Amino acid sequence: MVIDAADVDALRSFWVEALHYEPYAGVGQYRSAVAAGGADLPKLMFQQVAEPRAAGKNRLHIDIEVGDQMEAECARLTALGATRRSAPIAEAGTEWIVMADPEGNEFCLVRHH
Repeated sequence: MVIDAADVDALRSFWVEALHYEPYAGVGQYRSAVAAGGADLPKLMFQQVAEPRAAGKNRLHIDIEVGDQMEAECARLTALGATRRSAPIAEAGTEWIVMADPEGNEFCLVRHH
Protein backbone atom coordinates (compact mmCIF):
# COMPACT_ATOMS: atom_id res chain seq x y z
CA MET A 1 0.00 0.00 0.00
CA VAL A 2 1.50 3.35 -1.06
CA ILE A 3 0.64 6.61 0.69
CA ASP A 4 1.59 9.94 -0.89
CA ALA A 5 3.14 12.38 1.58
CA ALA A 6 4.54 15.87 1.80
CA ASP A 7 6.87 14.73 4.63
CA VAL A 8 7.62 11.01 4.21
CA ASP A 9 9.64 10.72 7.41
CA ALA A 10 7.00 12.30 9.63
CA LEU A 11 4.12 10.39 8.04
CA ARG A 12 5.98 7.08 8.27
CA SER A 13 6.74 7.80 11.94
CA PHE A 14 3.04 8.40 12.61
CA TRP A 15 1.91 5.16 10.94
CA VAL A 16 4.74 3.12 12.53
CA GLU A 17 3.47 4.20 15.96
CA ALA A 18 -0.22 3.97 15.02
CA LEU A 19 0.01 0.40 13.71
CA HIS A 20 2.92 -0.86 15.86
CA TYR A 21 5.00 -1.33 12.71
CA GLU A 22 8.75 -0.92 12.22
CA PRO A 23 10.59 1.38 9.81
CA TYR A 24 12.07 -0.76 7.05
CA ALA A 25 13.95 1.02 4.28
CA GLY A 26 14.24 4.34 2.56
CA VAL A 27 15.82 5.71 -0.57
CA GLY A 28 15.30 9.04 -2.27
CA GLN A 29 11.66 10.06 -2.01
CA TYR A 30 10.53 6.67 -0.63
CA ARG A 31 10.25 5.20 2.88
CA SER A 32 8.71 1.92 3.96
CA ALA A 33 7.42 0.21 7.08
CA VAL A 34 6.62 -3.41 7.90
CA ALA A 35 4.73 -5.20 10.63
CA ALA A 36 6.72 -5.75 13.81
CA GLY A 37 8.30 -9.14 14.34
CA GLY A 38 7.88 -10.22 10.74
CA ALA A 39 4.09 -10.61 11.00
CA ASP A 40 2.41 -11.30 7.67
CA LEU A 41 0.70 -7.93 7.25
CA PRO A 42 0.76 -5.39 4.41
CA LYS A 43 3.95 -3.40 3.81
CA LEU A 44 3.44 0.37 3.74
CA MET A 45 5.29 2.63 1.32
CA PHE A 46 5.41 6.40 1.70
CA GLN A 47 6.17 8.41 -1.43
CA GLN A 48 7.09 12.08 -1.23
CA VAL A 49 5.07 14.11 -3.74
CA ALA A 50 5.14 17.81 -4.57
CA GLU A 51 1.41 18.33 -4.97
CA PRO A 52 -0.78 18.77 -1.86
CA ARG A 53 -3.49 16.29 -0.91
CA ALA A 54 -6.62 16.94 -2.99
CA ALA A 55 -9.77 17.88 -1.10
CA GLY A 56 -12.48 15.27 -0.76
CA LYS A 57 -13.01 11.78 0.57
CA ASN A 58 -10.26 9.18 0.32
CA ARG A 59 -10.93 6.43 -2.22
CA LEU A 60 -9.05 4.00 0.04
CA HIS A 61 -8.54 4.12 3.79
CA ILE A 62 -7.15 2.03 6.63
CA ASP A 63 -9.39 0.57 9.34
CA ILE A 64 -7.68 -0.12 12.66
CA GLU A 65 -9.46 -2.77 14.76
CA VAL A 66 -9.44 -1.55 18.37
CA GLY A 67 -11.90 -3.75 20.28
CA ASP A 68 -13.17 -2.16 23.48
CA GLN A 69 -10.31 0.36 23.56
CA MET A 70 -11.81 2.76 20.99
CA GLU A 71 -11.65 5.96 23.06
CA ALA A 72 -8.24 5.11 24.52
CA GLU A 73 -6.85 4.39 21.05
CA CYS A 74 -8.42 7.61 19.75
CA ALA A 75 -6.63 9.55 22.51
CA ARG A 76 -3.31 7.77 21.80
CA LEU A 77 -3.46 8.51 18.08
CA THR A 78 -4.53 12.11 18.67
CA ALA A 79 -1.45 12.53 20.88
CA LEU A 80 0.64 11.24 17.94
CA GLY A 81 -0.81 13.92 15.65
CA ALA A 82 -4.06 12.44 14.32
CA THR A 83 -7.29 14.42 14.22
CA ARG A 84 -10.65 13.04 15.30
CA ARG A 85 -13.25 13.78 12.62
CA SER A 86 -16.41 12.16 14.03
CA ALA A 87 -18.25 10.97 17.07
CA PRO A 88 -18.70 7.19 17.21
CA ILE A 89 -20.89 5.95 14.34
CA ALA A 90 -22.82 2.68 14.80
CA GLU A 91 -24.21 0.58 11.97
CA ALA A 92 -24.84 -3.13 11.35
CA GLY A 93 -23.09 -4.35 14.51
CA THR A 94 -20.02 -2.19 13.94
CA GLU A 95 -18.94 1.06 15.55
CA TRP A 96 -16.26 3.39 14.21
CA ILE A 97 -14.67 6.79 14.61
CA VAL A 98 -13.39 8.65 11.55
CA MET A 99 -9.88 10.00 12.08
CA ALA A 100 -7.23 11.69 9.91
CA ASP A 101 -3.47 11.26 9.99
CA PRO A 102 -1.20 14.32 10.27
CA GLU A 103 -1.49 14.99 6.50
CA GLY A 104 -5.29 14.68 6.43
CA ASN A 105 -5.62 11.10 5.11
CA GLU A 106 -8.72 9.57 6.65
CA PHE A 107 -8.74 6.26 8.53
CA CYS A 108 -11.17 4.66 10.97
CA LEU A 109 -10.95 3.11 14.40
CA VAL A 110 -13.33 0.13 14.32
CA ARG A 111 -15.02 -2.07 16.91
CA HIS A 112 -17.30 -5.00 16.05
CA HIS A 113 -20.06 -5.94 18.47
